[in-house]
Amino acid sequence: MAVKRTMGEHILVVDDEKEIADLLEVYLKNDGYTVSKFYNGMDALRCIEHTEPDLAILDVMLPDIDGFHICQKIREKHFYPVIMLTAKIEDGDKIMGLTIGADDYITKPFNPLEVVARVKTQLRRYTKYNTTAAKQQTETSEYDIRGLLINKENHKCILFGKELSLTPIEFSILWYLCEHQGVVVSSEELFEAVWGEQYYNSNNTVMAHIGRLREKMNEPAKKPKFIKTVWGVGYTIEK
Repeated sequence: MAVKRTMGEHILVVDDEKEIADLLEVYLKNDGYTVSKFYNGMDALRCIEHTEPDLAILDVMLPDIDGFHICQKIREKHFYPVIMLTAKIEDGDKIMGLTIGADDYITKPFNPLEVVARVKTQLRRYTKYNTTAAKQQTETSEYDIRGLLINKENHKCILFGKELSLTPIEFSILWYLCEHQGVVVSSEELFEAVWGEQYYNSNNTVMAHIGRLREKMNEPAKKPKFIKTVWGVGYTIEK
């Protein structure tokens, strides 16, 4: 029996034990989820072909095809979380399930509230992962500033056609300044962003690394073309 998606996130429940499937449906609906419920594997597969739920709960043992097969079919096209239900957890079964793409296992008998809690946990992880991935895809991975080309993906920095040999720290400093092009970045902000530690006024580390960066870039100390010092404030790469 399929339920139209009219509420919250869509959960697929597949279990040939009617009492268990019905119980999960009640608890999930009470928590605001939309539920598509099936008592056999073939009906569940037909549902998967036409809809994409946010999470699937699959019983391992079904009368026609097992939950592992359904999980494999899901993983051919989709990445949403899959929770397996099993009457007896064996190490071999668990390893197989995780290998083919299951995210979690719950052993019968179980408390329905535990299942709802596991569902929430998996959905949070999935949502967080996709949000981070989408953000990374939209972030700039390369800057080209007046002949200075810096690429975060391959960690290369090329100045007027010549590749610079930068240490990871030097690269991170230059990348941060390029990322904040047109903004004056204080030594404190630069140190804490690159080194991840608290900055102290007596710390000359940033100044020393800026000096080495300028040397490698053949930047004149008095009139640098790229990394400029704003005395008493910090450093900047102008737009």
